[in-house]
Amino acid sequence: MKLIYRAFFLCLLPVFVHAQTFVAFTPCITTGLGNLAQKFSPTIEIGRQWDVFSTALALGKTGCGQTTGRDTSFYMELRPNLNVFQVGKFVNTFTPGIGYVFGASQNMMIEFTSGIEYSYTNNVHVNIMFGQYYFSGVTSSSSTAFFGISIAKFFSPTHPKPLIQQQ
Repeated sequence: MKLIYRAFFLCLLPVFVHAQTFVAFTPCITTGLGNLAQKFSPTIEIGRQWDVFSTALALGKTGCGQTTGRDTSFYMELRPNLNVFQVGKFVNTFTPGIGYVFGASQNMMIEFTSGIEYSYTNNVHVNIMFGQYYFSGVTSSSSTAFFGISIAKFFSPTHPKPLIQQQ
Protein backbone atom coordinates (compact mmCIF):
# COMPACT_ATOMS: atom_id res chain seq x y z
CA MET A 1 0.00 0.00 0.00
CA LYS A 2 2.89 2.36 0.78
CA LEU A 3 4.20 1.73 -2.73
CA ILE A 4 0.90 2.89 -4.24
CA TYR A 5 0.93 6.11 -2.17
CA ARG A 6 4.54 6.83 -3.12
CA ALA A 7 3.82 6.24 -6.81
CA PHE A 8 0.77 8.52 -6.62
CA PHE A 9 2.72 11.36 -5.00
CA LEU A 10 5.61 10.85 -7.42
CA CYS A 11 3.18 11.29 -10.32
CA LEU A 12 1.91 14.53 -8.76
CA LEU A 13 5.41 15.94 -8.22
CA PRO A 14 5.62 17.77 -11.59
CA VAL A 15 2.36 19.56 -10.80
CA PHE A 16 3.82 20.99 -7.58
CA VAL A 17 7.30 21.70 -8.96
CA HIS A 18 6.10 23.96 -11.79
CA ALA A 19 3.79 25.99 -9.56
CA GLN A 20 4.30 29.36 -7.92
CA THR A 21 3.39 29.88 -4.29
CA PHE A 22 1.60 33.07 -3.33
CA VAL A 23 0.12 34.82 -0.32
CA ALA A 24 -2.64 37.40 -0.69
CA PHE A 25 -4.33 39.85 1.65
CA THR A 26 -7.87 40.76 0.63
CA PRO A 27 -9.83 43.45 2.48
CA CYS A 28 -13.46 43.70 1.30
CA ILE A 29 -16.57 45.69 2.09
CA THR A 30 -19.85 43.75 2.02
CA THR A 31 -23.42 44.94 1.53
CA GLY A 32 -24.63 43.26 4.73
CA LEU A 33 -26.39 45.06 7.56
CA GLY A 34 -24.45 47.04 10.12
CA ASN A 35 -21.79 49.67 10.54
CA LEU A 36 -18.50 49.83 8.63
CA ALA A 37 -16.73 47.43 11.00
CA GLN A 38 -19.50 44.86 10.57
CA LYS A 39 -19.22 45.22 6.77
CA PHE A 40 -15.40 44.89 6.72
CA SER A 41 -14.37 41.37 5.64
CA PRO A 42 -10.58 40.66 5.60
CA THR A 43 -9.05 37.48 4.21
CA ILE A 44 -5.58 35.90 4.08
CA GLU A 45 -5.09 33.48 1.21
CA ILE A 46 -2.25 31.00 0.59
CA GLY A 47 -2.07 29.12 -2.69
CA ARG A 48 -0.31 27.82 -5.77
CA GLN A 49 -0.58 28.98 -9.39
CA TRP A 50 0.01 27.00 -12.59
CA ASP A 51 -0.14 29.10 -15.75
CA VAL A 52 -3.76 30.42 -15.85
CA PHE A 53 -5.13 28.30 -12.98
CA SER A 54 -4.56 28.65 -9.26
CA THR A 55 -6.05 27.22 -6.12
CA ALA A 56 -5.79 28.57 -2.61
CA LEU A 57 -6.94 28.11 0.95
CA ALA A 58 -8.43 31.28 2.41
CA LEU A 59 -8.96 32.15 6.08
CA GLY A 60 -11.05 35.18 6.91
CA LYS A 61 -13.92 36.86 8.68
CA THR A 62 -17.36 37.68 7.33
CA GLY A 63 -17.35 40.87 9.42
CA CYS A 64 -15.24 42.57 12.08
CA GLY A 65 -17.91 44.17 14.24
CA GLN A 66 -18.35 43.44 17.94
CA THR A 67 -20.39 40.36 18.70
CA THR A 68 -22.38 39.30 21.71
CA GLY A 69 -21.85 35.66 22.59
CA ARG A 70 -19.85 33.33 20.40
CA ASP A 71 -18.06 34.84 17.36
CA THR A 72 -19.43 33.13 14.24
CA SER A 73 -17.61 35.19 11.63
CA PHE A 74 -14.48 33.07 10.99
CA TYR A 75 -14.41 31.02 7.81
CA MET A 76 -12.15 28.76 5.78
CA GLU A 77 -12.61 28.47 2.03
CA LEU A 78 -11.14 26.61 -0.94
CA ARG A 79 -10.75 29.03 -3.87
CA PRO A 80 -9.88 27.82 -7.36
CA ASN A 81 -9.19 30.70 -9.76
CA LEU A 82 -9.06 30.99 -13.53
CA ASN A 83 -7.34 33.82 -15.40
CA VAL A 84 -9.86 34.15 -18.23
CA PHE A 85 -8.41 36.82 -20.51
CA GLN A 86 -5.09 38.66 -20.53
CA VAL A 87 -3.98 41.86 -22.27
CA GLY A 88 -0.52 43.11 -21.34
CA LYS A 89 -0.27 43.37 -17.56
CA PHE A 90 -4.06 43.10 -17.04
CA VAL A 91 -5.96 39.85 -16.45
CA ASN A 92 -9.68 39.17 -16.01
CA THR A 93 -10.14 36.65 -13.17
CA PHE A 94 -12.99 34.33 -12.18
CA THR A 95 -13.08 32.64 -8.76
CA PRO A 96 -15.71 30.20 -7.51
CA GLY A 97 -15.19 29.09 -3.92
CA ILE A 98 -16.70 26.86 -1.29
CA GLY A 99 -16.15 27.21 2.42
CA TYR A 100 -17.30 26.71 5.98
CA VAL A 101 -18.24 29.43 8.49
CA PHE A 102 -17.31 28.16 11.95
CA GLY A 103 -20.12 28.08 14.53
CA ALA A 104 -22.69 29.84 12.31
CA SER A 105 -26.22 28.61 11.69
CA GLN A 106 -25.65 29.32 7.98
CA ASN A 107 -22.31 27.55 7.91
CA MET A 108 -21.95 26.62 4.23
CA MET A 109 -20.51 29.41 2.10
CA ILE A 110 -20.27 29.61 -1.70
CA GLU A 111 -18.50 32.47 -3.48
CA PHE A 112 -18.52 33.75 -7.06
CA THR A 113 -16.02 36.52 -7.78
CA SER A 114 -14.82 38.37 -10.85
CA GLY A 115 -11.95 40.80 -10.94
CA ILE A 116 -9.38 42.73 -12.90
CA GLU A 117 -5.81 41.90 -11.88
CA TYR A 118 -2.80 44.08 -12.61
CA SER A 119 0.77 42.71 -12.52
CA TYR A 120 2.53 45.59 -10.75
CA THR A 121 5.82 43.66 -10.80
CA ASN A 122 6.71 40.02 -11.50
CA ASN A 123 6.11 39.23 -7.81
CA VAL A 124 3.32 41.66 -6.79
CA HIS A 125 -0.18 41.60 -8.28
CA VAL A 126 -3.18 43.78 -7.40
CA ASN A 127 -6.74 42.60 -8.10
CA ILE A 128 -9.85 44.79 -7.88
CA MET A 129 -12.81 42.47 -7.51
CA PHE A 130 -16.50 42.16 -6.81
CA GLY A 131 -18.69 39.18 -6.12
CA GLN A 132 -21.33 37.45 -4.10
CA TYR A 133 -21.25 35.25 -1.00
CA TYR A 134 -24.09 32.76 -0.52
CA PHE A 135 -24.62 31.33 2.97
CA SER A 136 -26.77 28.27 3.67
CA GLY A 137 -27.84 26.40 6.78
CA VAL A 138 -30.45 23.88 7.85
CA THR A 139 -33.29 26.38 8.32
CA SER A 140 -32.17 29.57 6.54
CA SER A 141 -29.99 31.02 3.81
CA SER A 142 -28.80 34.47 2.77
CA SER A 143 -26.42 36.24 0.43
CA THR A 144 -24.37 39.40 0.37
CA ALA A 145 -22.38 41.19 -2.31
CA PHE A 146 -18.86 42.51 -1.77
CA PHE A 147 -16.21 44.73 -3.33
CA GLY A 148 -12.52 44.53 -2.49
CA ILE A 149 -8.91 44.69 -3.45
CA SER A 150 -6.42 41.84 -3.26
CA ILE A 151 -2.68 42.29 -2.97
CA ALA A 152 -0.75 39.12 -3.81
CA LYS A 153 2.94 38.39 -3.28
CA PHE A 154 4.43 35.59 -5.41
CA PHE A 155 7.54 33.89 -4.08
CA SER A 156 9.08 33.28 -7.50
CA PRO A 157 8.89 35.43 -10.63
CA THR A 158 5.75 35.01 -12.68
CA HIS A 159 7.04 33.07 -15.64
CA PRO A 160 4.09 30.69 -15.94
CA LYS A 161 4.51 27.09 -17.03
CA PRO A 162 1.52 25.04 -18.21
CA LEU A 163 0.27 22.01 -16.31
CA ILE A 164 0.67 19.85 -19.40
CA GLN A 165 3.67 20.46 -21.62
CA GLN A 166 3.48 19.63 -25.33
CA GLN A 167 6.33 17.57 -26.70
